[in-house]
Amino acid sequence: MIDAIGSTLGANTDMNLQATSLSQEDFLKLFLTELNFQDPLEPIDNREFLAQIAQFAALEQNRQTTENIESLVFLNSTSQSVELLGKEVQLGKSLGEMSGSVTAVRFSPEGAMLTVGLSNGGYLSDVRLSEVTLVR
Repeated sequence: MIDAIGSTLGANTDMNLQATSLSQEDFLKLFLTELNFQDPLEPIDNREFLAQIAQFAALEQNRQTTENIESLVFLNSTSQSVELLGKEVQLGKSLGEMSGSVTAVRFSPEGAMLTVGLSNGGYLSDVRLSEVTLVR
């Protein structure tokens, strides 16, 4: 038996990241506005200009890294859920510590959703991968 590992990134995480991020286009608009309204007698220092560009480049690289990590987590979650097909699993306390066999996997924006066939003949659908506590 192995412990199940899995995490799902919800749609809320994506929305929060989008709401707080500054796009490259937004940065350029702000930067051009700053250049248009600068004091002609004291123009922007070249070092400040280069520092701002370097900071934005670092932020953009961090954003791309975050997107790549999110994609890897999604692929890992997908792979784990497909590998559970036909396996006996035990579910966590939030679902009443039930156990059964994974019969189907459905993918939604919230992540992989499992359907578990219970020993009493019933089915439990929309079980998240993170709710699986043990795989036999």
